[in-house]
Amino acid sequence: IVNTSVEQEASLRRLKLCQTLFLIYLVQVVLRVLFEHAAGYALFAVREVEEIGMLLPQVEESVLSVAKFNSIVNLAAFFPFKSAQTALENMNAISEGVVHADLKLFLETNLPQSAKKKAVLGVSDAKIGAALQEEFNISIQTGGVVAEITRGLRLHFHSLVKGLTAQAASKAQLGLGHSYSRAKVKFNVNRADNMIIQSIALLDQLDKDINTFSMRVREWYGYHFPELIKIVPENSMYCRLAQLIGNRKELSEESLESLEEVVMDSTKAQAILDASRSSMGMDISPIDLINIERFSNRVVSLAAYRLGLQEYLRSKMSQVAPNLAALIGEVVGARLISHAGSLTNLAKYPASTVQILGAEKALFRALKTRGNTPKYGLIFHSTFIGRAAAKNKGRISRYLANKCTIASRIDCFSEVPTCVFGDKLREQVEERLTFYETGEVPRKNVDVMQEAMKEATDVATEIKRKLEKKEKKRKKREKKLLQLEANGETNNGEAEVRFGF
Repeated sequence: IVNTSVEQEASLRRLKLCQTLFLIYLVQVVLRVLFEHAAGYALFAVREVEEIGMLLPQVEESVLSVAKFNSIVNLAAFFPFKSAQTALENMNAISEGVVHADLKLFLETNLPQSAKKKAVLGVSDAKIGAALQEEFNISIQTGGVVAEITRGLRLHFHSLVKGLTAQAASKAQLGLGHSYSRAKVKFNVNRADNMIIQSIALLDQLDKDINTFSMRVREWYGYHFPELIKIVPENSMYCRLAQLIGNRKELSEESLESLEEVVMDSTKAQAILDASRSSMGMDISPIDLINIERFSNRVVSLAAYRLGLQEYLRSKMSQVAPNLAALIGEVVGARLISHAGSLTNLAKYPASTVQILGAEKALFRALKTRGNTPKYGLIFHSTFIGRAAAKNKGRISRYLANKCTIASRIDCFSEVPTCVFGDKLREQVEERLTFYETGEVPRKNVDVMQEAMKEATDVATEIKRKLEKKEKKRKKREKKLLQLEANGETNNGEAEVRFGF
């Protein structure tokens, strides 16, 4: 019992000593809180008398009251933005964690420079706080008390700054919010990738739907003409024939030419005609035939739309990721981009991740059971892996993933999109396949890349020249239109004077 009381007294003495040291520290510290608003930058001084009280839970209640909050902070300096463009530039810099020139000048002018008292700057964002600490070499405080003060400043900012009303502050925030969102959408690096991701997702969905609907047409029309399934196994062609034939009893020698146009084979067309004459199918009513024809028409239109969508995907890939498309194909390249989330994310992945992208379930199952990890994921659909021998599939998939990573990085960070590097990388993969089969030594990567750099420079120069020529034509056309409008206004004015209107 005696030992316990002695330990309690010692702990109380240590606690009092810590409190004393903390009070001394608070007296020596000058706390300033930086607040970024749509109207400008503001620097608030936290009064030393209330610093101890701020550490108590009661500060959360005082934030809600303007009178209590005014006793805690007061405005030290305010830097209004001159225009909406300046406000947008400053907010973009803050969101990226960069110290803007306006913010630097504002803090250099208004931060206290005292040797006795240590200046501590409170900021709401840790990212900009790290940048300010590196720039000014001062202590930065985030979270805790600063978060509560920032909450109060956001609530009562228009009351703390003279000449600023709540309506003006709200309008400034709304305008800056619209400009900031518009700029983010405009400069979104993934905006072109989104079209590719949606296209490949829709393409996969269309494949499933067309297969399902075609099976429904086969089953439905098979009651009437069951022999047609064996003659024409292809789904889209079967739907076109079901739409064309209708009632099999109405087929005659005159229909032979139209059948040949659909099946592209005179033998098959004759077989369809012969099968219709000796078919074991049941009779069907006209209303049922109308429904089958309508449904077949929808399936045929979906198949035609799928072909158009595939062409659109091909053109998009040639604009966004031409090297990746040239290396591994438009569909497989689009699947890689879609699985990664964007071309930027795909460019950040190492080759080992790209190799098994799409086979995550098999990878984690292998890690859990300590089995063999998968050799490939989505890149399995590439023709290179299908052409490789069984013993070389793992090696060629690893090599192909390496080249896909290089191609995606070139596409992501190059200014002028060209497919020169993709063609050269494809040639390297072909040479590696030949090396595995025949032992012929492929070219060195350094030599191939030097050759690609020369060709890419020439192609980029030609593209830039064409773009400049096109821009000159556009400006010249706009200039002519302005001159015509000016002449038209002048002639109208002369006519008005001449005729006295």
